[in-house]
Amino acid sequence: MSTDEPASAPREFADRRWLFPSALIHEPDPDDGASGRPARRTARDWAVDLACFVLAVVIGLTAVRSLAHEPGLPHSLAVLDQVLGALACAALWLRRRRPVALAAAMIPIGLLSNTSGGAAMVALFTLAVHRPLRYVAWIGGVVLALGPLFFWLRPDPDLPYAAVVAFTSLLTVTVIGWGMFVRAKRMLVLTLRERARRAETEAGLRAERAQRLAREAIAREMHDVLAHRLTLLSVHAGALEFRPDASRAEIARAAGVIRESAHEALQDLREIIGVLRTGDEEPSGGRPQPTLAALDALVAECREAGMGIVLDHRVADPAAVPASVGRTAYRIAQETLTNARKHAPGAEVTVRLTGAPGDGLTVTVSHPAPPGPVPPVPGSGQGLIGLTERATLAGGHLEHGPASDGGFEVRGWLPWARA
Repeated sequence: MSTDEPASAPREFADRRWLFPSALIHEPDPDDGASGRPARRTARDWAVDLACFVLAVVIGLTAVRSLAHEPGLPHSLAVLDQVLGALACAALWLRRRRPVALAAAMIPIGLLSNTSGGAAMVALFTLAVHRPLRYVAWIGGVVLALGPLFFWLRPDPDLPYAAVVAFTSLLTVTVIGWGMFVRAKRMLVLTLRERARRAETEAGLRAERAQRLAREAIAREMHDVLAHRLTLLSVHAGALEFRPDASRAEIARAAGVIRESAHEALQDLREIIGVLRTGDEEPSGGRPQPTLAALDALVAECREAGMGIVLDHRVADPAAVPASVGRTAYRIAQETLTNARKHAPGAEVTVRLTGAPGDGLTVTVSHPAPPGPVPPVPGSGQGLIGLTERATLAGGHLEHGPASDGGFEVRGWLPWARA
């Protein structure tokens, strides 16, 4: 529906509006520019306009010769016929900007001037090219209806009345059909161009969204990996700060953990920065992503750092767990162990893995209340939010909250399909 019709107009009127002359509402012109205004004439447009003008003049000159053979035609009417024909041919230079007005003006001119017949056909063709069917239906219908009246008032001296009426009507219908075909072809080209533009825009949006999702995944990976390493650094550096009387062996062990954690953190950071620079999902030559089989190494590393961990591993064949599921389970365990080290130092952490193909994989990490005072540790809960998002993306779910004994528990379930 056109924008200048009220939204509450009945559907019946909307379906039949083209029947009413007052409903000649503007629709996009195939030759209009992006702003909706007629585009400037190109060299091709000038050539076509010149050809249409010359064609109308040639047809008008041919009709001038027939004026001398019209019986009973007054000289004043013959002069008026030629003047109107010349004005009609000159008006064709406005056919692109005013196709409806020009075609409508040709109706009374055509009744008075035989030499304007060529200009009238060009104007009718222009109308069919630049305006939709409702314009052509009214103006073309009036032209066809007045044709018999014109030849009844001014009969052709060489052809019978019925033959000249039939020929003129056929010529009019042919010109209208040709113009509508040209319009349909142009509109098809415009539609294809618009679809191509939209497809290109949508492809760009999809690529941008994919890039954003990839960077979000990299950010989650950076948090999961670096938070674990930096927490080890913080815990052991804090121990050295508050235990200046520690034995040389304890100091050496803490310094070794700090050095190893710093080295691993730098290596992980270097790989992530490499991903951001290259735009690849995986850094070339980087270390493989951890799977469930790497959980034992993670627990051993945390035990070396001084954590008390009980690992209850009830999955018979960790290698059979799908890589994406195992990686998500590993990150859940890694993040929760990091949180336990920060918020419950000295508490024994229990990591429990259960599941089988078809039943899914369950990861539970819990710890009791910390045995002593907990130093203030910055934390915004983004790690648990990221874990929940990871589990959801993998098709599972994650729950976390305080336990009945004052501790904390994280429980995640991940789908594990049968092979």
